[in-house]
Amino acid sequence: MEAAMIERFETFTTNIASIYKNIVKIKKYEMNKIGLKGTHVTCMNFLNNSPEGLTAAEICVLAKENKAGISRALADLLEQGLVEYVNAEDTSDKRKYRAKVILTPKGIAYAQKVNAAINNAVSFGGSDLSDETRAVFYSALKTISTNLEQYCNELERNDEHE
Repeated sequence: MEAAMIERFETFTTNIASIYKNIVKIKKYEMNKIGLKGTHVTCMNFLNNSPEGLTAAEICVLAKENKAGISRALADLLEQGLVEYVNAEDTSDKRKYRAKVILTPKGIAYAQKVNAAINNAVSFGGSDLSDETRAVFYSALKTISTNLEQYCNELERNDEHE
């Protein structure tokens, strides 16, 4: 039983690592074509799906990224004219993290290119899967992710009590 568990662990971790590396390569390749980076893609994708805007804090939670990385990405996107802050007159550095950010018309056009690249990659990656297999896969992946997150939280709580 233990050997089977170790084999499952190795299969899972090597495949997840491989998928992640390929996603990074795809993001880099596709985004170099339009002058953006992977974190920019993440921000633009979430903003494109939330036309009412999101705060940097909300993007951090959705993307599971750190505040510094998201703040840098939003600053880059702002500089390139791809995003703007709602109520721009009230966005001192201290308040930007809580201010809503939206895509500009130029940002929306770029987001459409980003979405096309995402759709191509996802379609290609899952091209051999039936709809049923895909649904089971994503359900299982979400369950594993949630369970591992809970396990990590327990480890952190136990570490604090020692």
